[in-house]
Amino acid sequence: MKQRTLTPAQKRFLKNETFHGNEIVAGTRRLCLMNLFLHGIGEIEGNSAIASTDALIAVPSQTFDYVLANPPFGKKSSMTFTNEEGEQEKEDLVYNRQDFWATTSNKQLNFLQHIRSLLKTTGRAAVVLPDNVLFEGGAGETVRKKLMETTELHTILRLPTGIFYANGVKANVLFFDNRPASKETATKEVWYYDYRTNIHHTLKRKPLRFDDLADFIACYNPQNRHKRKETWHAEKNPTGRWRKFTHAELAARDKTSLDLFWLKDDSLADLDNLPEPTDLAEEIIENIEAGLANFRNVVTALGK
Repeated sequence: MKQRTLTPAQKRFLKNETFHGNEIVAGTRRLCLMNLFLHGIGEIEGNSAIASTDALIAVPSQTFDYVLANPPFGKKSSMTFTNEEGEQEKEDLVYNRQDFWATTSNKQLNFLQHIRSLLKTTGRAAVVLPDNVLFEGGAGETVRKKLMETTELHTILRLPTGIFYANGVKANVLFFDNRPASKETATKEVWYYDYRTNIHHTLKRKPLRFDDLADFIACYNPQNRHKRKETWHAEKNPTGRWRKFTHAELAARDKTSLDLFWLKDDSLADLDNLPEPTDLAEEIIENIEAGLANFRNVVTALGK
């Protein structure tokens, strides 16, 4: 990879003014600061680029050109406290912020709203989020509608199971650009790349690598994303993974769901296209572990 030569002013900007973040877990924050410092970012003494406060509590005091985020996994925000009997209990957190479109305890929806508030009017974001953000009703529907109205949600990359978050959890990368306030809806169309259907990765034997996303990058066309071409066609190429949907099509869906698929899952009809037995075994284990984790959450909730 070609390395750029930076001026002294650019080096100072990169070192002290480029990266910012929040981390409420003390140990993780120390690791983050150490990692930054080892890469020449920040100072051992002085102001820290990584705040220890909860980012969701208040309206951000600063906005940014870019936000790249993989928000913490977990559907609900919660806090742990000690009750009168001295036992540890958890309580759902609901953030009442005037700049939020919807009040909810759904952590992912809260982070999505917060990330939008972090952007300058010309800011751009790429955020990893689980499937529930795309289809959940109530607050989820409100957030999706407002996101498309106020930002240009131009791309959704659908990822295989278990790439981000816990085993068995399906995730997506949402790409959106902020826009100045306007009466017109900012999102005109959303482009989807389905890198999930008939795709099999495992964390150990077959991890996702950069080269696996080469086709997506080519379709995304980072040089000029306004000159994209669909690879999907109902008759000529029904197996194309790159397809666009207009805002009108998406708004007409039940709960404004953005949870879309169009490719046929070959493994359901053709036994010859099944993944390797070891891959299947790993996927089964991951799904069972994810199910057990969900049951533990249910038991915890019932015990409140």
